[in-house]
Amino acid sequence: MRNSNHFGTALYFTLMAAREGCVAFLSTNASPAMAPWGGRKKTVGTNPWSWACPAGSHAPMALDIANTGVARGKIYLAKQKGQPIPEGWAINTAGAPTTDPAEAIEGIILPMAQHKGYAIALMMDMLSGVLTGSGYGAEVAGPYQAERRSRAGHLMIALYIEAMQPLAEFNARMESLIKQIKSVPLAQGFEEVYYPGEIEARNDARNRRDGLSLPDDTLQDLRQLANGYELRKLLPF
Repeated sequence: MRNSNHFGTALYFTLMAAREGCVAFLSTNASPAMAPWGGRKKTVGTNPWSWACPAGSHAPMALDIANTGVARGKIYLAKQKGQPIPEGWAINTAGAPTTDPAEAIEGIILPMAQHKGYAIALMMDMLSGVLTGSGYGAEVAGPYQAERRSRAGHLMIALYIEAMQPLAEFNARMESLIKQIKSVPLAQGFEEVYYPGEIEARNDARNRRDGLSLPDDTLQDLRQLANGYELRKLLPF
């Protein structure tokens, strides 16, 4: 996908493929949020990527991560809620650690696993930006920079399982793999071993049953947006 925009949650799309009997990979690039390892200027995006596949009787095994120590959306959410962020998530413009989400947004978000997260992010920019003919590095603008064209790019690969083995056999093997990892002895402080995507699937089921709890600031933003389009009477809050 060339010269696209922010597409929301990568997992949304890879799960679509997993439910149709595919193993799916999706990458995107994003506006600069962290510096190249050893540098102090933002030129590398969080550049999230996702994998998903069916898992038999279980919810799909799925992964959706950014290459920073934390997704940038969590820092924006902390700012909206007026809450501090944990130390180690970001540094400010002076290069000092910060727990202030506003300083983190203006400063630099730190990569996961130090140089490894930076290297993975750069490879995702190659796949999503360079390979697709989209913007890359500092050429990409984010969803909060409405004055600029985004130029983000995305790359998706879907592997059709039936072309390699019967889907039923794949599902049985996935169930066996999940059984292996969930049957190990627990470390101290843990009550259960989860496979990737399991917690998200449980949260999804709970949210669909009980509804979503949104911060007051988010509800107010939605009211203001609805008022601007004369849709206020359609909102349930």
